[in-house]
Amino acid sequence: MESPDSLFSGQSDALCILCRGSKLLCGKQRCPVLVKFYSNVKVKSLTDSLNIDGSSPPGVFIGRIGYPYVSVGPLIPPTHGDTTLLDTPEMWLGKSIDEIVDFRSQLVRGKHLVHIRDLDSSRIVEATREMALCASPIDVEAEFLKKPHARLVLDDEVQPFGPTAPLKKIDVGNTKFDRRMEKAFNDTDLKAKDAVLELYKKDTIISSIQKAFSVGAFGEGKARRFVPTRWSITAVDSMIGANLMEKMKDFPLINEYLVFESWQLDNRFAVMMIPRAWSYELIEAWYPNTVWNPFGKDVAIMSSSEGYEGRTTYAEIGGCYYAARLAVNEYLVKERRQARVVILREAHPGYIMPVGVWNVRENVRAALKAAPKKFSSLDDAFSYISTRLVIPKARWIKESTVLKNTLYQRGLEDFFT
Repeated sequence: MESPDSLFSGQSDALCILCRGSKLLCGKQRCPVLVKFYSNVKVKSLTDSLNIDGSSPPGVFIGRIGYPYVSVGPLIPPTHGDTTLLDTPEMWLGKSIDEIVDFRSQLVRGKHLVHIRDLDSSRIVEATREMALCASPIDVEAEFLKKPHARLVLDDEVQPFGPTAPLKKIDVGNTKFDRRMEKAFNDTDLKAKDAVLELYKKDTIISSIQKAFSVGAFGEGKARRFVPTRWSITAVDSMIGANLMEKMKDFPLINEYLVFESWQLDNRFAVMMIPRAWSYELIEAWYPNTVWNPFGKDVAIMSSSEGYEGRTTYAEIGGCYYAARLAVNEYLVKERRQARVVILREAHPGYIMPVGVWNVRENVRAALKAAPKKFSSLDDAFSYISTRLVIPKARWIKESTVLKNTLYQRGLEDFFT
């Protein structure tokens, strides 16, 4: 059995080896290494082999290390049946970190190194692409060059995953493609962006679009290529969000201040909509002893924002920015309204390890499904937020670009009211 030490990959490994989960020297409420370790223990006997046979959710993963040469391959659990839950983050809201890690630890990641443009270089590559187009779990048999090895990877962009091993060969059972995906895959004259937007309009879940995008299933002819999973997640969120945003700008402003909220995994989200022309900001406050502020004594706050015309550079805050922007524009387009939006996120110490950018998108979506609190002024809205979040109003404003602009700059709408 592997020790917890062998599961960890990161810059704090010396501290973790000294602590070994007993002293909580990192300050977290629980040890993320042990959470992953005990989850792996549950499936160790089922994955400790050169062969695995199970129903993939379907799941695939494309690495980014060594780009443009990347590791591609399936995610396979050692069980058969309906495994959809294991790789569908849209179904995880309300689940605990332990449950999510359990889902992911069951998925053995097979790896096969290829160039991003070698889409038909082997049966492993072809099978991986086919799996990403499937509408339901698919039976897979895989043989590895060596036994799967578990390690803990902390990444706020992608979901945790289980043991990994280089693939020798793979056999895939009968495939049943999602007809929407198959149509986009077969249309080699359709641009990748247009395929993504068309699938979204047809109610294809976003995580499925992201998988297909990552295996090069969309795009014009020879332009198709593998895209690392981490990048595909943000690319799809960004494309869909930007498209919705342009539609939203044609709608009239909301006429009052709205506040929505969602609390999950010791994350607190407050979504504030302001009756002004579109601009947007995500502000994240990471408390001491959280995964991205493990040794700090003070709350660490960072933000990214955009004005009416949008951004021209990648958001400093990363993929969470685009995931949340997609969610708020879904809501505004549905309501046929325009607003200025500021999202305030507090990550508290119970958030011991990142679980993926889906956490932000689905939390904001969940917040926006509930009835909002309504206010007549920014002060009133913040008075309510101050009863829900810990960071005081003055600190949020200090760290914010959009809130400062709202408070101290007049917009065109001010001259027509």
